[in-house]
Amino acid sequence: MEPKILKNKPSVRQGKPRVPSGIGGLDAVLHGGFVPRRAYLVSGGPGSGKTTLGLHFLAAAEDEPALLVSLGEVADDIRDDAASIGLDLSAVTLLDLTLGDADHDLASYQLLEPWEAEAPDLRERIDFACPDGIPRRVFIDALSQFRHLVPDAFQFRKQVMALLQYLTAAGATVLFTAEQGTAADDDLQYLGDGTLKLERDEAGRALHVLKCRGTGFAEGRHAVRLGNHGMQIYPRLIPEDHRQTFTAEAIPFELAGLDALTGGGLQRGTMTLISGPSGVGKTSLGAHVMREAARRGERSVIFSFEERVGTLSHRCEQIGIPLTEMINTGMLAVEEIEPLRYMPEEFACGVRREVEERGVRIVMLDSISGYRQSVRGEEVTPHIHALCRYLSNMGVTVLLISEVSAIAGSEVHVSEYGINYLADAVLMLRYIELDGALQKTIGMLKKRTGNFEKMLRHFEITAEGLTVGAPITGMRGIMSGLPDTLGDA
Repeated sequence: MEPKILKNKPSVRQGKPRVPSGIGGLDAVLHGGFVPRRAYLVSGGPGSGKTTLGLHFLAAAEDEPALLVSLGEVADDIRDDAASIGLDLSAVTLLDLTLGDADHDLASYQLLEPWEAEAPDLRERIDFACPDGIPRRVFIDALSQFRHLVPDAFQFRKQVMALLQYLTAAGATVLFTAEQGTAADDDLQYLGDGTLKLERDEAGRALHVLKCRGTGFAEGRHAVRLGNHGMQIYPRLIPEDHRQTFTAEAIPFELAGLDALTGGGLQRGTMTLISGPSGVGKTSLGAHVMREAARRGERSVIFSFEERVGTLSHRCEQIGIPLTEMINTGMLAVEEIEPLRYMPEEFACGVRREVEERGVRIVMLDSISGYRQSVRGEEVTPHIHALCRYLSNMGVTVLLISEVSAIAGSEVHVSEYGINYLADAVLMLRYIELDGALQKTIGMLKKRTGNFEKMLRHFEITAEGLTVGAPITGMRGIMSGLPDTLGDA
């Protein structure tokens, strides 16, 4: 799965003209891009992606003039780094003000304080480098280095403020970087019109927009990935920002026993938790729902966190579900997901693409335990909540596979992650022991959208497909897995 950034729907906050950042996900976070003629601080620790973000901003200028002022890295290295991620800076004016520049005598810094070795006049250098006027895009990397070339914080703030006002008054939109945690970073927080903070922790890379004058923006943590194609940003999923009309209707299983048990099937736009121990048939039941969707001409998708497509297809075809044929006709997509590769926001973008671009009507996540690995130390519930609420708002029916560790026992658990409240319906698959043999049962614990049968039924997987038998009567203790008979039954 290669998630693609989808644009947020237009809003009143997007009425002003914007300057695209060159990163689709960042434009979505900023409700369209940067506000023109404003200055933005990009803050973060070493290796967090500050320079990469700025290079995308410059490359997005295309045929327009743009300027890069470098105080931390020599010009040739910057061009090489940009080319390595597919960004062309050939049209960008590059002003190299690093200590390796010929205008600086490096030996003088061994004898004098930095500010005694005449700090460069940034405005004068920029005017000289741009005789035809200030470009519309300017990126200064890293402006915090300038703090070492002036005698005190007051002079630093004064000169930086004058420079930013000069550039923005000339029509430029300015990005400038600073190393997080430095004194210069603290000063620069107050001088920009916006602050973008990049960070990296055990949950992965992230972007936070701390302020953005003149416009709204998407708050919270947004996932960031740095790779061979530069930077990608995956905005945090906000369910209430997405909604479409749909017909609330029943989706039958087309199995008489199961439709009777569930009161006519599932309801469109709801989330069903399919719970049970390993091997009881949870995935097979979900695949059966997908087959019936294909027969109705509806597209569905399985996101498999634990099983390869080939293995799943072979298993399903052994029980009469033509998974490969469904995939070939375009009625079904099966996406293998390596949870350690994807962040939750990145995965959510892939789900949105299936729903908004490909018209998917049913989504199965197999399973919660696999999805849990992508969260990396965070609570899984908020991410599952956001994803399922989004799908429900879009009229998509969700099947969520939940594996429980206990095969039998007196206590009944449908999920080990505290997400029962999210489910509109709960189907339980369980083993019981009868006459020394394991048998499977199915029952419905919950359904918000209508009545359902309060009995358990035999459940079996055969070469012809799934079968659901008559209600089990005359027995007690079935939920414990060790039933016994009642009276003469």
